[in-house]
Order: sequence, then structure tokens, then C-alpha cells
Amino acid sequence: MHTVLDPATEEVVTEVESLDAAQVDEAVARAVAAGPAWRAVAPADRARLLRRFAAVVDAHVDELAELEVRGAGHTIGNARWEAGNVRDVLDYYAAAPERLFGRQIPVAGGMDVTFREPLGVVGIIVPWNFPMPIAGWGFAPALAAGNTVVLKPAELTPLTALRLAELGREAGLPPGVFTVLPGKGSVVGERLVTHEHVRKIVFTGSTEVGTRILRQAADQVKRVTLELGGKSANIVFADADLERAATSAPAGVFDNAGQDCCARSRILVQRGAYDRFLELLEPEVTALRVGSPAEPDVDMGPLISAGQRDRVRGFVENGAGADGGPVDVAFRGSAPEGPGYWYPPTVVLPRSTADPVWREEVFGPVVAVLPFDDEAEAVALANDTEYGLSGSIWTRDLGRALRVARAVESGNLSVNSNSSVRYSTPFGGFKRSGLGRELGPDALDSFTEVKNVFFADD
Repeated sequence: MHTVLDPATEEVVTEVESLDAAQVDEAVARAVAAGPAWRAVAPADRARLLRRFAAVVDAHVDELAELEVRGAGHTIGNARWEAGNVRDVLDYYAAAPERLFGRQIPVAGGMDVTFREPLGVVGIIVPWNFPMPIAGWGFAPALAAGNTVVLKPAELTPLTALRLAELGREAGLPPGVFTVLPGKGSVVGERLVTHEHVRKIVFTGSTEVGTRILRQAADQVKRVTLELGGKSANIVFADADLERAATSAPAGVFDNAGQDCCARSRILVQRGAYDRFLELLEPEVTALRVGSPAEPDVDMGPLISAGQRDRVRGFVENGAGADGGPVDVAFRGSAPEGPGYWYPPTVVLPRSTADPVWREEVFGPVVAVLPFDDEAEAVALANDTEYGLSGSIWTRDLGRALRVARAVESGNLSVNSNSSVRYSTPFGGFKRSGLGRELGPDALDSFTEVKNVFFADD
């Protein structure tokens, strides 16, 4: 059994069974058995089932949100958005079964056609930072393409995934089509990755675990989609709307207490605007309301665990600079005292680009700010990382925005915005931020195989 704690109070929410490898094998066997009937469901009927699933989720948005507040420490506003995102992603991919088109290719001596066919059983391993939406980004397109799904939620945050599986059954999904298995990554996740009948793994989490999954999947030439770490740059040029950039920046890094792979945790500001930008940023940060995530007017809740809080603290305190000296804290907000895994939103000024707070993924409410001189230096600083997931560019110069967007090595960029994710557009990373794309039309293709068939004309 695993104890689920409320990160805001440290109180026990519930106990959840941790499954073993034999139970994973049983679930995969059921998913394999359910596969032929599920792929044979007429496209229009599969679309109707997914729309019904979306409608059932919509009817339970508040319930799902309250579960996420207690189990993951998300603010109630964010949690409602996340539950709504599951609904919207299901609605979006409900259109897919009737639009999984093959092609007719002109050839000599006959006719050639291609078919898009499901892979089989898809294993989805979900992180603790965004349990609901990331689950939906995996299971919605996988089901739409005719696959069966076995999903492992993070050990810390299993509650909403388990409830979504119940809602899927309520919507009419046949047994074995969508199964959720709580448990340890080293047991349930490991078995999904190594199981010979799981044809694809979708994993969101750390780069270290992702690379291990990639090695294991190679033994079976198993398909993978990996969304891994990030250290995204928020590039602010002197000609930008500084007030808007400064007002927007806190949400770009402190949302979900900074526990976001897309967090713009490095702010690069052109030297001529550097002092003014910090002046504008300070009141935005100190005004953030940090407290009980169940309260509607709170901007930021707790970190997920005591261990995560201690890890974040290590990037800022006790000689955290690359030279063993301190990291300079420019300013910070406040956080509650007492029970709960709290850390204040914090802005630091690294002494060099070698400082861990500048180079490594903090995964907490800490942002580092550094000046740059010109466009070339901004691009060089932005690209000086092993990651390439997200980022922003702030400028009024359209030509510069286009040049920098093409030069920055990142899978998702926003110009004059800190928004990364839209369910209708592809999402994924460059370099060690991952492989493949989720969301949008691109995701659907990754859950199918292309079969080519030639018909001779004699």
C-alpha cells in the first residue's frame, strides 16, 4: 500500500494499493485480449464513445479538481483547467477515428494503398506534476487510433487517474481497453517497459529515467514517446513591452510551484532593459499569494513533497553557486509557516552560467535572471543547455522574433507570450528534452503503423 499525502497539510488523504509485476502481466493480457474487438469498432462508434467519455469527464470536473487539490497540491483554478483539458483532448481526438486516412499511391502494374493501423497495447507512464492532462495527452489519441491502454500514474498522485478509469467505464469503454495500475515505477513501470506485448511506451518524467527506458525499449525495438526535462529561456529584448513581459513572467515559471518541464526558469534580459525589468518584476513576485490551494484567490500552492522542497532549497541556499559561494537572491515572495511543503517564489542572480541554478532543472519556484548584450549572445545563452523543450521571446521587432525563433533549439516557443501548450498543436522537445510529439495531429500518427498494400492489375 502507498499513502497519499496532502502536500498542503501533510495529512493522509487515502491509501492506494501498489500492484506487483504479476498484476501488470494480468492487465496486459486483458488489454491484448480486448484489442481485436476494440480495433474492430466502427470509426463512428469509437468516436461516439470518446465523446461520451469527454461528456462524463465534463460532468465530474469539480470532483476531479478537488481530488487534484488534495492529492497533488494544485490550486483549485489550475485543477479545474486540468480536468477540463482532459475533456477537451478527448473531444479533439474523438474526431480522429473517422479521419485516419491512408493514401493511394500511383504505381506501375497495379494499385498501391496505405493503411493506418493501431500498434496494439500502449503503456503510458505519467508524472506527478500534471497527473490529469498528461494522462489524457497519452490515452486519448492512443484510444482514438484503436489501441488499448495500460496507464501507470505516479506513485505520489494516483487518485485522478484511477477516477478517470472509472469514468471511462461509465462512458462505455469495454473491459480491458483502458486500465490504470498504481504502484512503484521500479515495479509497474519497469514491467510495462519490458513486457513483450506492450508495443509502445509514452513516458513523461526525468531525462535520467527516460534514457533508461529508451535503452530497455531498444531490446524489443519498442516505440517510445519521451517528454523529459527542460530549462527553458525567457528572452526579453530591450524593445519589448517590458511591463507586459514582467507581468507575464511569474506565471511562466511559478505556475504549479515551478514544477513544470516548460517553466521559463532562465530569464535573459537585454542589458539596457535589465534594471528596469527587475524593478517591474519585483512587485509581481512579492504580490503572489501562496497558500492553501483550495482557496480560490491563491496563486501558488505547495511543492509535492518534503524531498522536493529540500531539493529546491539546495539550489539557492548553503553555498549553492558553482564556486561554492552563495547564490544572490534578488527578491522573493512569501510562503506559509507550519505544515505543508512550502517554498517562496524566488528570483536569483547567478554569478556565472556554471551555477547549478542556471544550468540544472530546479523543478520548483526559483528563476534565475541574467543580462545579455545582443541577439547573438541571447541565442547562444538560450542554447547553452542540454535541454530544448520550451521558451519565450519578447520583442516588438517581427524580423528579430522570427530570426531568434528559428535559431533557438527548442520544440515549443512563444513570441510575446509565456504559453506553451495547446491541445491542437504538437508538443515535445529537442535534444535531451525528449523524442516524438504529443498533442495535435502529429500525436495520432505515433500511435499507428503504416501498412503498404500493392494490388496487381492482372
